[in-house]
Amino acid sequence: MRALLSVSDKRGVVEFARELAALGWEIVSTGGTAEALRQAGLAVIPIERVTGFPEMMDGRVKTLHPKVHGGLLARRAHAGDRAALAEHGITPIDLVAVNLYPFRETVAKPGVGFEQAIEQIDIGGPSMLRSAAKNHQDVIVVVDPDDYPVVIAGLKAGELTPGTPGLRPGSVSPGSLGLRRELATKVFAHTAAYDAAIHGYLTKDAPGWPERITLALARRQELRYGENPHQAAALYAASEPGIRDLEQLHGKELSFNNLLDVDAAVAAVAPWAGSDAVACVIIKHTTPCGIALGRSAREAYERAFSTDRTSAFGSVIAFNVAVDRGAAEAMRDLFVEVVVAPAFADDALSVFRDKKNLRVVRLPAGDAAGWDYKRIRGGFLVQERSCAARAADEAGWKVVTRRAPTDPEWRDLRFAWVAVGVVKSNAILLARDRAAIGIGAGQMSRVDASFLAIHKARQQGHDPAGAVLASDAFFPFADGVEEAARAGVSAIIQPGGSVKDAAVVAAADQAGVAMVFTGIRQFRH
Repeated sequence: MRALLSVSDKRGVVEFARELAALGWEIVSTGGTAEALRQAGLAVIPIERVTGFPEMMDGRVKTLHPKVHGGLLARRAHAGDRAALAEHGITPIDLVAVNLYPFRETVAKPGVGFEQAIEQIDIGGPSMLRSAAKNHQDVIVVVDPDDYPVVIAGLKAGELTPGTPGLRPGSVSPGSLGLRRELATKVFAHTAAYDAAIHGYLTKDAPGWPERITLALARRQELRYGENPHQAAALYAASEPGIRDLEQLHGKELSFNNLLDVDAAVAAVAPWAGSDAVACVIIKHTTPCGIALGRSAREAYERAFSTDRTSAFGSVIAFNVAVDRGAAEAMRDLFVEVVVAPAFADDALSVFRDKKNLRVVRLPAGDAAGWDYKRIRGGFLVQERSCAARAADEAGWKVVTRRAPTDPEWRDLRFAWVAVGVVKSNAILLARDRAAIGIGAGQMSRVDASFLAIHKARQQGHDPAGAVLASDAFFPFADGVEEAARAGVSAIIQPGGSVKDAAVVAAADQAGVAMVFTGIRQFRH
């Protein structure tokens, strides 16, 4: 029995080869893998002895040879294939353990050039994997080092005898694919994801939209259920910054809805990541019911909580800074589903652990990379991610009323404009002292969103008089501005661009309200 081992990730490969050798297998290997095995005292047949050709072109060509692929693809029960093996002196290869050049890890490093990236595109590895996986009834194929113990156990138990498909230990299902097919299936998933990463790299800076987009997602965990208990669900992560970096530090399992809210919460504080401002957002059903800046995590939380104390019950709370004990103590009396932040002090965790069901999640608050996908039946809508920095660029901003905002109003307008961008449309946000005091979200008309924001502010004991207002899209009519003016709102920031802009600006002028057009819309459907 012959095994071919050629791995970039050398975790466990020496132990795996030692186990194979103890079971009577001969080992064929290449390059660095062969050297690692020799240094461990294992007998290795170099690949050039099998092919009759040396490795060449800086290792670009070493396994692309009929004596390798013939040994992998030959069907043991096929008389013609056996005859071809004998005629050409090809020894069958019964096991292949290969993992690929670290392309994704290489291109993720800063400053990596194109030529360096190209050299990390593996050719021989995927070819051997695909050959072995195609012929998995006769060849055991291993792409994941974590599967080495499973394979050794299967060999020792006689379930992976060469040429005989086997079942996992304990499997009784007559419809089981068997361990060989399971390993082969893993190969095609792995090579598909690898090719998708290469395609993504080669097209990321190309003009226009690529003809095809390939999503390669890795299952991170199965969930108890989806949005509702009758729906099965699982979490899959892409190989880009975001949910893949989530680390749960405490509490019961995250639910489908928790994860939606965690993503919305991290996105909501991301505009202030890396700044001197401390931000806190309180999320319900993927939209903020409170958002504020403060001098500390505790102050930011208390100000965000005061936006809407009623709706904060059962929320997800996110910070753009580490959470300390003071902030944790401030949240002690509120029922919270999840707290998410880039870091937690040990004494803050000790406070949170008093609540056994509270989920505590560590997740960086920076802007996520890549494209934004919206699922529709049978397809996806794909767009650039909304960029808070672009929305906050004041180069295109214009004061359109006779009165310009005062310095304090400008300070609050800047905060409100960023904050309203994370509220579901139609969105209106009232702010004072860089804290939201009223939010109108998800309304079918903008005047209703204005009414709701004012109503929510008053309901929580906030006086809208002197506050500023941000609207994620233009006012189609003057009625939303008139609603705000009657409540005493002193300044408004909005994109502009309505055919009724003149009437909207006139209503603001009549009420003495300062108004700024940003020229950019921030819909969040």
